[in-house]
Amino acid sequence: MIATSELAKAVEQALGYLNSTGEVAEAEVFASSNRNLISRLNYTSHIPCNGVEEAKSTESNGIGIQAVFRTDAGIKIGFGSEPSDLSLDGVKRALEKARRGAVADPEFSSLPQPSSERRRLRRYHDPKLMRIGDAELVEAGWRVLRGGLNTFMTSARLRDLAGGPERIRDLGLVLGGDVTMLQERIAIASSAMPAAQTDESTLIMVFITAMVEAKTSKGTGSSTGTHLESFTDEAGVEAAQNAIAAIGGERIKSGEHTVIFGRQPVADLLNNLILPSLSLSAFYSDSSTFMGKLGKRVASKQLTLLDHGAQRGMMGSKGITCEGLPTGKTRLIQRGKLVGLLSNHYEQRRLLKDPKGAEKLGADPNQQTKAIVPRNGFRFGAGGGRQFNAQPGIAPTNAIVEGGDRGLDEIIAEVKDGLLIGRIWYTYPINGLRAGDFTCTVVGDSYIIKDGRIVAPLKPNTVRISDNIHNILANIIAIGNDAKGTLVWAADEVIYTPEIAVRGVKIDEIAGFMERL
Repeated sequence: MIATSELAKAVEQALGYLNSTGEVAEAEVFASSNRNLISRLNYTSHIPCNGVEEAKSTESNGIGIQAVFRTDAGIKIGFGSEPSDLSLDGVKRALEKARRGAVADPEFSSLPQPSSERRRLRRYHDPKLMRIGDAELVEAGWRVLRGGLNTFMTSARLRDLAGGPERIRDLGLVLGGDVTMLQERIAIASSAMPAAQTDESTLIMVFITAMVEAKTSKGTGSSTGTHLESFTDEAGVEAAQNAIAAIGGERIKSGEHTVIFGRQPVADLLNNLILPSLSLSAFYSDSSTFMGKLGKRVASKQLTLLDHGAQRGMMGSKGITCEGLPTGKTRLIQRGKLVGLLSNHYEQRRLLKDPKGAEKLGADPNQQTKAIVPRNGFRFGAGGGRQFNAQPGIAPTNAIVEGGDRGLDEIIAEVKDGLLIGRIWYTYPINGLRAGDFTCTVVGDSYIIKDGRIVAPLKPNTVRISDNIHNILANIIAIGNDAKGTLVWAADEVIYTPEIAVRGVKIDEIAGFMERL
């Protein structure tokens, strides 16, 4: 990877060159260097395998330029980037791309200006993780696998089902997934903030699925972290435990049920439905399901949701945004009331000038500037890391659901009859984001509750949730007290949430053939 000092030198030199051309009114230069390390896991007890199937890495670096050009036709804005070359030649090629693609934008005000807030987070990455070698990457994969295998092999239930400990492997044990580590460095400089700002971050995430094929049961596990010293086998253990618990799943009938949403379903609903509607760009485009609701109640009083990009130790934290502005805490929903939105500089300035801004927000944006502070302008891209070849969009960081005062066992007892849903997939809005209607399928880690206790696992792929997110938010009856970091596939943010219980969730039974998928 390229050193942070080299990235800083490159963006300052590039800015100096851009200022010397005479055609650039203002400019912003962004450079990044990212490395993704992946340990791919594939253990099958009844088919020859390697366990840790492969260890691999991908790396990218380059420079991106946002330039405001003076032209005979007026001001035009363009963006260009160049991979793997931070030299002056690379800068010139990126500038030429920006010039060729420049367009007039009547909604443009300026590139980001210095913030009145101060940077809170520095030196928060893990130097050991930044230097990790191949052997340590492979060992990380084996640690997760061993956790799952040990859980399988010491299970009294599997021993009884198999007819002895020496025959447990005959049940068809499967563990698959990956350990992913991200190393990330950036630097940014602009006409308004000419001194280069830099940032370094590291993270570890684990996804793993476990199966007992002879019993058609499946379980999943995941974990998040920022430092190697906190990395454990918990994801493998969790996945195996869930697969064992899923043996003997039962079906249920369609109807309205009281549902305890586990951490992954809460995270999926937030990622696909709620957080996209809390983006200022969704309000500008009239697509948010919360249109006109700023300052008004949108959920049960029990719900408080915030985004905090400067919380040390959380996986989504960053020192600065990809616009060079400080990260920080944005309260989104406070005791059920919509109080803030995710924003970047461009969208904030655009809405402040929008003649329909007050109608879209439900309040005059010029009187609500504290609710739309640009703390979420990031250049996230496929494969992880902040990308030099992308312009800042709006993305959450650490989305935090503040916990309640009850443990999961207490909530189960309170629910009495209902479902504990641990994993959903294919969660997406139907009829557009604004309508709030959605559907998803319950795929595992879920249980039937009767008389205040879990009585049986719910058979995977046998029910679908078809409801409206406003019904979910309005009918929250309990929030757990144990929030943990939770990952959603391909999401930019990490969700820190406990379990949430909701009354009257609409459940539809799925035809039997889906069970085999």
